[in-house]
Amino acid sequence: MLKRPHQCQRQPAGWARLSRCVDTARAPRGARRRFAAAALALAALAVTAGRVHADAPGPANASSPSLERKVKAAFLYKFLGYAEFPANAFSDASAPLVIGVVGADELAAELTRIVSGRSVQSRPIVVKVFAEGEAPAGVHLLFIGGSDSAHVKAVLKAAQPAPMLLVSEAENGLQLGSVINFKIVDERVRFDVSLEAADKNSVKLSSRLLTVANQVHKGSP
Repeated sequence: MLKRPHQCQRQPAGWARLSRCVDTARAPRGARRRFAAAALALAALAVTAGRVHADAPGPANASSPSLERKVKAAFLYKFLGYAEFPANAFSDASAPLVIGVVGADELAAELTRIVSGRSVQSRPIVVKVFAEGEAPAGVHLLFIGGSDSAHVKAVLKAAQPAPMLLVSEAENGLQLGSVINFKIVDERVRFDVSLEAADKNSVKLSSRLLTVANQVHKGSP
């Protein structure tokens, strides 16, 4: 009996192509999920500074704080390409996509470097750093750094209501109201998603992004 040749899995536009091929029809669902996660991680790593090594399959190794910040900054940039905001979130057709950052100056600096000269959905990207206690207004994606639940909750409260992709890194970030929450799994940067929070904040997330999430919560996390 002739065996069917393996085929390379086709990645969505804008995703990094991996050098190896897999038989996606025969591969178990978990293997396909890990492959997709590796693709998004490598896409994010492609925009970070210097040469960063990623252990496949799976997102980037985050054993050092500096590398972890670079990877998260790259992911934030990539998230914009898989999020849809309502028309009233922009003043006009040429208005930029604004990423706000609270409590993560190093990440903000790296993110500013990454988005320089780039655009998403034909819109330029601007990074805005907010001081502690400053209301994070006029942004489309807001990253709240740190693990202090009280701080994250206060910033999230100050940011609502507004069409906004809220991203945190606290252990209980989704329970506090974030749409996406970073977590470290086996020394790799992963992220969980709350569809309920996305709907509440008027943000539509692409199914391609959900495919590579660590966990997707449809109801309350």
